[in-house]
Amino acid sequence: MPSTSSERVAKRRRALRANGLRPIQIWIPDTRVPGFAEECRRQSLLVAEADRNDPGLMAFMDAAWLDLFSGEE
Repeated sequence: MPSTSSERVAKRRRALRANGLRPIQIWIPDTRVPGFAEECRRQSLLVAEADRNDPGLMAFMDAAWLDLFSGEE
């Protein structure tokens, strides 16, 4: 007799746990709510303004990039 959907899910979860994994629940922003795009834009503008007001930021990022990738061949 074929297994039910819940039986297949339970079997899969048991297999994942047997491989050392565990389930977690995460909450993410709901992109469908009114005002989401406007809030993203508002926050992006704040970040962009902060970047413009920090003259050493680009030099720091360039140095970090070089540090990360200077040993690659």
